[in-house]
Amino acid sequence: MARIGIIGSQGRMGQAIAAAIADAGEDFAGGVDKGGDVTAIAGNADILIDFSSPAALEGNLDAAMAAKLPIVIGTTGLEERHHWLIDAAAEHIPVLQTGNTSLGVTLLAHLVREAASRLGEDWDIEIVETHHRMKVDAPSGTALLLGEAAAKGRAVDLAANAVRGRDGITGKREAGTIGFAALRGGSVAGDHTVHFLADNERLSLSHLAENRGIFAKGAVRAAQWLIGKGAGRYTMPEVLGL
Repeated sequence: MARIGIIGSQGRMGQAIAAAIADAGEDFAGGVDKGGDVTAIAGNADILIDFSSPAALEGNLDAAMAAKLPIVIGTTGLEERHHWLIDAAAEHIPVLQTGNTSLGVTLLAHLVREAASRLGEDWDIEIVETHHRMKVDAPSGTALLLGEAAAKGRAVDLAANAVRGRDGITGKREAGTIGFAALRGGSVAGDHTVHFLADNERLSLSHLAENRGIFAKGAVRAAQWLIGKGAGRYTMPEVLGL
């Protein structure tokens, strides 16, 4: 039985993860929240799951490294600096970071990469995501994950080709760009659609999340898989063997 600690345990995702841990027959090793000491639960855990905040990431990684514990990071809104910190930590401990822990989204990203690699630049790519009114970051981590999948399929850099929102006289769409649109409202757990649009035909690949329990279930699945791995940076596709 794996002992799983949760960073951000009192948040909506943290509570869902605690329920998923019980459903999976694993042991909840305790939780910590804003202002708490991660080392207090690290001694009781075999692995940590972090769904807290970007501001807390550095301290969480330091605690995981001090305790020599693997860590699953599902926190979104990360910037380039945070990925440098994750890369540095992965030299010492196993780290799995993802913008979405859903197994369905993981497979969707695989399909998006495959489609992008086979369709030419005459197929425009647009990513539309919808989330609840309380979400603070846009585009969502999942939308960016799907954008990265599309960019990898086309062997281009996402940052150099992304278009985030349009307003006013924008001019015609540039070939090869990857567009993002973010909708916010209600209690939507997370809807994502990647549109491939060509002259006279369209292909749309979608994932609709009905509740955050799917992300919690995927996070626990990732934690179970990560235990026992060597130091390094891992991904959700590896959990599914993709």
